[in-house]
This record gives sequence, C-alpha cells and structure tokens, in this order.
Amino acid sequence: MKIKHFFDHDTATFSYVVIDEETNQCAIIDSVLNYDMNSGQISFESINEIVEFVNGNNLTVQWILETHAHADHLTGSHYLKEKLGGQIAIGQHIKEVLQFWVPLFNYQDHTPLDGSQFDYLLGDSECLSIGKIKCRTIHTPGHTPACLSYVIGDNVFVGDTIFMPDVGTSRADFPGGNAETLYNSVKRILSFPDFTKLYLCHDYPPNPEEGARHIVTVGEQNEKNIMINRAISKEEYIKLRSERDASLAVPRLLYPSLQVNIRAGKLPEPESNGSQYIKIPLSQ
Repeated sequence: MKIKHFFDHDTATFSYVVIDEETNQCAIIDSVLNYDMNSGQISFESINEIVEFVNGNNLTVQWILETHAHADHLTGSHYLKEKLGGQIAIGQHIKEVLQFWVPLFNYQDHTPLDGSQFDYLLGDSECLSIGKIKCRTIHTPGHTPACLSYVIGDNVFVGDTIFMPDVGTSRADFPGGNAETLYNSVKRILSFPDFTKLYLCHDYPPNPEEGARHIVTVGEQNEKNIMINRAISKEEYIKLRSERDASLAVPRLLYPSLQVNIRAGKLPEPESNGSQYIKIPLSQ
C-alpha cells in the first residue's frame, strides 16, 4: 500500500490518495476545489494535482471518500468523478446534515434529503475494498453528525475529528455537533495501539515556517494533546471545548462550502439567466 498526501495552502487541507500497488486501484479522501471568496471564482489547481498524479501513475479510482460535509473548503468529489470515475461515498448520517442545511439554502427542489446525490452512504464498521486493501469505517460524530474515519491497516484517516496535539480537536458547535459526543468519538480513535498513524485533514502550526504536518501517532495524542490526553477527564474536555468554541468565528467558507458539499461537490444549478450563484443567508 502507498499513501500520497496533497496540501491545499489556502484552506490548510490535506487530501490523500490511498493506492493498492498490486492492482493500481485507489481511493481519494477529502479533495479540495479552489474557491476565491472575493471574486466567486472556482479554480482547479489543488484538485488537478490529484488528477495528474492518478493519470500519471495509471491508477484506477474506485472510491472518492468524504470524512464529512466540510465547512471550510469546497469538495472536489464531483469534479474527480467526472475526470477519473469512481464512486462518491460519505457517512449515512449525512441525512441529518441535509435536514438542516438544505432548507436553509432553500435547495429542496434540487438537493435530495435522502443522500442520493452521493453514490454510496456508509454505516459504522462497514468494510469496503480498495483493490485488495481492506478499509473499515468508524462513525466518529461530534464535529458533525455524519463524520466518519477510515481505518486502513495501521492507519486511520480522521477528517476533522482531531488535530495535532498543539491544536486539540475540531470544534463541536456546528448544527448537530456536541462536545460530549466528540469526546467519545476521539477516545474511540485513541483506543487504537499507540503506533497507529492518524492522517489529519488539517494542520494549523503556530509557527508556519515549521510547515504543516499530516501524520501523528495515537501515542503522541494520548500524551501531548492539549485538549484530550490521558490526564484530561470528559468533564474537563467538555469545558475546554465549549469555552474554545464560544470564542471562534464562523469559518470563512462556511456557506460556500456547505451548499456545494451537501450536493456531493456539484455546483449550484444555473438560474434563469444561465449563471450559478453561491448564496449567503442573511441574519442566520
């Protein structure tokens, strides 16, 4: 097995290609479509790095996997499927996310609430194959109701559930989020052996010159994570997380990201003038 990571600097997002070298089949996890908030311009620099890598290595895409409906970047899943094929999959609890966001954007006419815009909805402890490699899902809610982590050998792709030890964990104040639920999910991940590698979706290093890191071990997290190490109780974590969330601003790309990501990466439908629009709900 080979794992190749890609980093989008604008959103501090890591994407991954997981390859079965025996069959040349692969899965792509948490892709990024570039979006300029000021101009409304969509571009493809980050996603095309993945496309070129896949084509250049004669890989066949089986799965385009999402850990959740991201609130900080637009997914490139739909674009990848058009370019490379493969099935787009996300956790089956995306239906709970859709129940909130589809009405907010008034998207009922073209965005199904049953999740059928995704090719496959994954349950907890579900198994899928990447060539001859086995992948197992873990439902890890708390950041959002639909968060999934993907276990492949001694590697876990954790999405936004947990960050580097100096940052802590994801926020738990989004619709359907819950600090206690997130604590339980992170502890489920941190119950793996200490040598298990956790592949993160983001890193925000205090000193940018040091560069972002995408891998940390379970052992490092249990010893050093500032919010959820072995010495911190559930009650202490909930207090820390709640206080931290109360100080956080709305993510810069929250509304653009979610109205695309709940559609599996498909951009909004053209309106009567032929143009597409990103909506910003007022006073929400």
